[in-house]
Amino acid sequence: MTLLRTQLGTTLRGHRLRQRRTLRDVSGAARVSLGYLSEVERGQKEASSELLASICDALDVELADLLAEVSLGLRGDDGRLRPLVPTAAADVPAEEVAVATPGEQPVAEPALALVGAPARAAGRSSGAVSLAA
Repeated sequence: MTLLRTQLGTTLRGHRLRQRRTLRDVSGAARVSLGYLSEVERGQKEASSELLASICDALDVELADLLAEVSLGLRGDDGRLRPLVPTAAADVPAEEVAVATPGEQPVAEPALALVGAPARAAGRSSGAVSLAA
């Protein structure tokens, strides 16, 4: 199982490298130490929501887009959603667990949802994003 912090770090590093930017450049723009940003990218440190927002601003990436990309990265190799409850602990046989295939909507509602995340228009939005259970 991939840790959330590992997938976040990998995704952030991918954005930085695609922009051909250095750790020093992004850490300065995000106002975070170079060493701490490096640890976040390597999945060694948990990034707070404030820190993630600052890094996203420095990379010109919407936080909601980053989280969506991380979510896709956490899916199984076949692109299918993993069950929320491990099938061994569930009373339902594994073959009856509903999972969505790519392009389908999941059967169950997500445990967390982005609230107040306006669709990205021509410019960057300044709307706050919060997580609601």
